[in-house]
Amino acid sequence: MLKTRTYILAAAALAAALTLSACTGGTAGTNGGGSSDTSNTPSASAANAADVTFAQMMIPHHEQAVEMSEDVLGKDGVDQRVVDLATQIKAAQDPEIKQMKSWLTAWGADEDMSGMDHGSTGMMSDDDMMALRDASGSEANKVFLEQMTLHHEGAIAMAQTELDAGENADAKAMAQAIVTSQSAEIQYMKELLATL
Repeated sequence: MLKTRTYILAAAALAAALTLSACTGGTAGTNGGGSSDTSNTPSASAANAADVTFAQMMIPHHEQAVEMSEDVLGKDGVDQRVVDLATQIKAAQDPEIKQMKSWLTAWGADEDMSGMDHGSTGMMSDDDMMALRDASGSEANKVFLEQMTLHHEGAIAMAQTELDAGENADAKAMAQAIVTSQSAEIQYMKELLATL
């Protein structure tokens, strides 16, 4: 289990490094406030429809993963390994949401994807979200891990579409980071479920 945890942390570190390098556009000393000038970075140009769709779909997907993580973190009696994982997911996806929103602004694209088909992207339904909210600590472990596995599988499918059809280098780097980190997290969640 320690080896798996080490692998997850290494994958998360790699994903963070890839995302951060994409976020900075190769420059150092950004203020982190989200107000950097994007006119000099590749993220302000060379975006096709696949890049825009990737960001538009991944933002609400990440926002739901953050909400799911916050739900489980607000419960008593949750396994410490689940707490650590939910904390890690939230920490990874919050900055990616901000980055994707800045891309859409730079690309002159709308953020709204209200017609998104939840079933095909791993998005949880309102009933699924209510099941997690209503679950007790020990039951919440299983519900969270099962739901987040499906959620991650949807994110990986969307990221793979971006890798296949996208044009923007920064968006493709984030998509690769999502595939790498979330594939590792899926493996860890499956192993964790087997121990509960």
